[in-house]
Amino acid sequence: MSQPEDLPAIVAQVHHDMQRHLGRGKVADYIPALARIDPRNFAISIVTCDGRTASAGLAHVPFSIQSISKVFTLTMALNRLGGALWSRVWREPSGSRFNSIVQLEQEKGIPRNPLINAGALAVTDALLAAGDVDKTIDSIRAFLRRLAGDPSIVIDEEVAESEADTGFRNASLANFLRAFDNLQSPVEDVLRVYFHQCAIRMNTRQLARAGLYLANRGVDPISLGRVTTPFKSRRINAVMMTCGHYDASGDFACRVGLPGKSGVGGGILAIAPRKASICVWSPGLNAWGNSLVGSMALQRLTALTGWSVF
Repeated sequence: MSQPEDLPAIVAQVHHDMQRHLGRGKVADYIPALARIDPRNFAISIVTCDGRTASAGLAHVPFSIQSISKVFTLTMALNRLGGALWSRVWREPSGSRFNSIVQLEQEKGIPRNPLINAGALAVTDALLAAGDVDKTIDSIRAFLRRLAGDPSIVIDEEVAESEADTGFRNASLANFLRAFDNLQSPVEDVLRVYFHQCAIRMNTRQLARAGLYLANRGVDPISLGRVTTPFKSRRINAVMMTCGHYDASGDFACRVGLPGKSGVGGGILAIAPRKASICVWSPGLNAWGNSLVGSMALQRLTALTGWSVF
């Protein structure tokens, strides 16, 4: 098995092995601004807890992080509310589509977990706290800029507007939450923040760097700044492992064996505890809305490094 010092060679090998699969899957064409992305795009980046980096492919090209943003808003909400957040959103796998309305109605407005859309809307509402929409959006972007160490990270306004124009199911979920008194802010305010957080543009290098605190018990091992507590970091990783890939989370855990969070922009953030933060990007999605080639790349990576938690 390759040792950690072989990281550049390992990343190069994963990149090489994925070439014959590029273009597989279907881009998220239900969001018009994402429908134009070339499904053959691919990137992988790793940042280790001892500060080494390795990348291959289009690691400098930004993409819409979409639901990967939920990991960071969850961190912010836990830092603000602590365990009180879990009275508004559970920590259980959904076993249903990420935008299921039926499940939310059956369970009286309490989303199964914070990484499905309904749960993320409740988390976004907790951050907004009936406050200023633009300031909340700015605080989320500023948090990611700080974690990535890069002030150039921006929100793609075209994607945000595209989601607002087509996000009828998310609007339905938000109204169900409001009907069950699990949304305190106006529905339109919560949706505006949510669509903008999903439209943040980052590349794999930036995202891998931003997630590094989750590999080091809540502390950024490079800046030594505390992002969250060890206890909350464990909770976030646990939810990522069990819920980060919607109703395909169990399959991802079996194949890859790392906590991870996907986004319909084709990105996946994965955490190797006490070792590294990893981000892959390949826009073609599988039937569950997760990057098809990205998942394959992470499976190959853990085979080469032995980084599975199991």
